Amino acid sequence: MTYQQAIQQACESVGSQAGLAKAIEVAPAIVHQWRSGTRPVPVQHCLAIERATAGTVTRRDLRPDDWQKIWPELAEPTAQEVSHG
Repeated sequence: MTYQQAIQQACESVGSQAGLAKAIEVAPAIVHQWRSGTRPVPVQHCLAIERATAGTVTRRDLRPDDWQKIWPELAEPTAQEVSHG
């Protein structure tokens, strides 16, 4: 899933583009820029979107190329980490 598809899904989850914008306290034009691919979703809005969609759209969906660098705690533990835990 691309981040544009994730934003589309988030809009549908909360009812509309304007609904998502209101839920995360940004201008609807900003959400439009994310949906169109003009701008990526900034890190500081990802958790709010995840919460607004009740986890339907995750931070991983919104930042598919770098989420593991931003939120390493979301990465699945490796088999070695599990066996030592």
